[in-house]
Amino acid sequence: MRREKGFTLIELMVVVAVLGILAAIALPSYTQHMVKARRVAGATCLMEMAQFMERHYTTNMSYTDAVLPNTACIQEVSDHYVIRAPAIAATSYTLTATPTGTQASKDTLCETLSINQAGVRSVTGSAGSNVSKCF
Repeated sequence: MRREKGFTLIELMVVVAVLGILAAIALPSYTQHMVKARRVAGATCLMEMAQFMERHYTTNMSYTDAVLPNTACIQEVSDHYVIRAPAIAATSYTLTATPTGTQASKDTLCETLSINQAGVRSVTGSAGSNVSKCF
């Protein structure tokens, strides 16, 4: 008796079912990992801009005329975060990183990240006062 070589339809269906189960588990995990990675990049860029503000204050003894530079970090996170300085005064500032696009819809834990001249970090979102989850 000669046996044919190849796969049966049932064997192929088992493989497709296993791949479907693996994809159903892996895709949400990957998505969450990407959201966290982008959040870390946004927070890091925000800290870099805070350092720029402090250098500006050290040189000019005022934050008033400081303009955030268009650095590589701002360009890298621009698809997912908008870094800006909505409040600048002579002796104080507030910097924010506001999520955009898919980051805004997927990251409900840490929505807008903020830091001020005293180094106080804050977030909006379901993290509330637990800033350590976001920065």
